[in-house]
Amino acid sequence: MLTKRLIVCLDVRDRKVTKGVKFKGNIDIGDPVEMGARYSDEGVDELVFYDITASAENRPCDMEMIRQIAKRVFIPFAVGGGIRNLEDMHQALLAGAEKVSVNSLAVLHSEIIAEGAKAFGRQCIVLGMDAKFVGVSEKFPSGYEVYIRGGRQPMGLDAVEWAKKAEELGVGEICLNAIDTDGVKQGYELNITDQVAKAVQVPVIASGGAGTPDHIVDLFNKTSADAALVASMVHFGDYTVPGIKDAMRKGGVPVRNK
Repeated sequence: MLTKRLIVCLDVRDRKVTKGVKFKGNIDIGDPVEMGARYSDEGVDELVFYDITASAENRPCDMEMIRQIAKRVFIPFAVGGGIRNLEDMHQALLAGAEKVSVNSLAVLHSEIIAEGAKAFGRQCIVLGMDAKFVGVSEKFPSGYEVYIRGGRQPMGLDAVEWAKKAEELGVGEICLNAIDTDGVKQGYELNITDQVAKAVQVPVIASGGAGTPDHIVDLFNKTSADAALVASMVHFGDYTVPGIKDAMRKGGVPVRNK
């Protein structure tokens, strides 16, 4: 049986890890390099670093930070935010990232997915997708709409249809963040997660809503997601990576040993 991955996400602003609720009210928590190294040592499967202000400031992802992370972290990690073109992807991968995540750029210029997959291999290209419940309709058969620019701008795209198109273009993985549950710590949005996971063949990472290990067990027992992304529940010390993995094992979820 394939093991399920536990991934820690670190949103970074001005070289500090920050966390908000539904993309608002962010507070600074700590140093991304030190925190990433700690989670790696604790046995997390992968890490994701998002430079959350890079796109708004029209600058590339913090490459020096990526290089520092690569020196301290010996597990796969992805970076996102400030990936504006093929060259930014190339520089991030050269700096030590294993994957690059594109979100708003992919929606606005979907050709970047195919270009990135051709240049670096689809395993390096992650689609970040922010989805919000808007009700089932002819335009949104899944009931969820794709948003960009940090959840501020609706795009008139159905979430499942966009996931399928992105897979056709060449993404190797989809990180699906549910805006409605982001940072709320009341559990993942299981409906859209399962819809997307069953509609595509590439791995789907569920993001937004994890508050307890039980939420992660529910995710894997009730959806076809391949990985769970967590942030608040470990950043604030409520739970540890080993503790979460132990709970996953007890809940019947196959996990990787450290």
